[in-house]
Amino acid sequence: MNINLLIDAIVRQTTVLIAQLATAAGTRATLAHTANQVFMDLVRELKDQGLGNKVIADMFGLSLRTYHNKVARLSESTTERGRSLWEAVLAHIEERGPVSRAAILLRFCRDDVATVKGVLADLVDSGVVYRTGKGDGVTYRAAHPDDYTARGDHEAERVASLVWVAVFRYGPITQAELAEVIPTDRATLEEALRHLLANSRVTVAKEADQTRYACDRCVIPMGDAIGWEAAVFDHYQAMVTAISTKLRSGRTAASPGEWVGGSTYHFDVWQGHPLLDEVVGFLQDTRGRAVDLRRRVETFNDQHPPEEHTAMRVTAYVGQTVVGPEAEEPTG
Repeated sequence: MNINLLIDAIVRQTTVLIAQLATAAGTRATLAHTANQVFMDLVRELKDQGLGNKVIADMFGLSLRTYHNKVARLSESTTERGRSLWEAVLAHIEERGPVSRAAILLRFCRDDVATVKGVLADLVDSGVVYRTGKGDGVTYRAAHPDDYTARGDHEAERVASLVWVAVFRYGPITQAELAEVIPTDRATLEEALRHLLANSRVTVAKEADQTRYACDRCVIPMGDAIGWEAAVFDHYQAMVTAISTKLRSGRTAASPGEWVGGSTYHFDVWQGHPLLDEVVGFLQDTRGRAVDLRRRVETFNDQHPPEEHTAMRVTAYVGQTVVGPEAEEPTG
């Protein structure tokens, strides 16, 4: 099995998706943090698989020293708890810039000097910070492209919808655990949770001195323009979870009657084809059947609640694409 080829192909498709999301509706999302986030997330997941730092460094093609230096730059700042050093230094430059190197080193005096200098070099190399001057006269200021991102009037609801999906998928879940799934700042996450609690979309409970959030239903209505990000996140997450679950089981091939898996079907049709309507209507037909099934399940569950910790959650995902000549969707 050529795992590297498969990984490269998936990464390529994922970058296509990220590029589309970054430019959706004319926006220009800032991506400076994305590579760092991917690196740290991969390191964390590899450690969860039981791998040590030396093996992980080898997998990234890094010396152990370089690997440790990079992890240090992206780990939590000793000076500003709750933020990576990379994020904390960038935020400081954005708030105070232009600011001298000496002032930055003084501000982050509790962090390793070499590591702070490495962060500054990373920020300059990534294009989010500009450096001017030489020697002791070096100063830094943040880049401020006007088209990085446009926050709409419904930003709070958009974030709340993403958090709602995460609570439904992983709950009961703590706020700290949610922050691992939805990587936003603490204030934004707390506001989203207050919003969801006020609308009775999530519930809260105390377990062993921990506050956990949960919900038993999460539905993004069809046509909801505000919740489209949450719908994309939910669909993508469902696909990744299904593939990961199957891989963890040690099965890499489909088998009759399996409960976990996925299938992809391709149909070549054209205008005048006797099965055109049936093929292009596959998505709508499947949605209709799924909505009806979900309604019947919810009705039964309301009348016959399951015993605690006995219910299984079955997640199914469906997608459809039509490309080629005369592939315009009908209007009206």
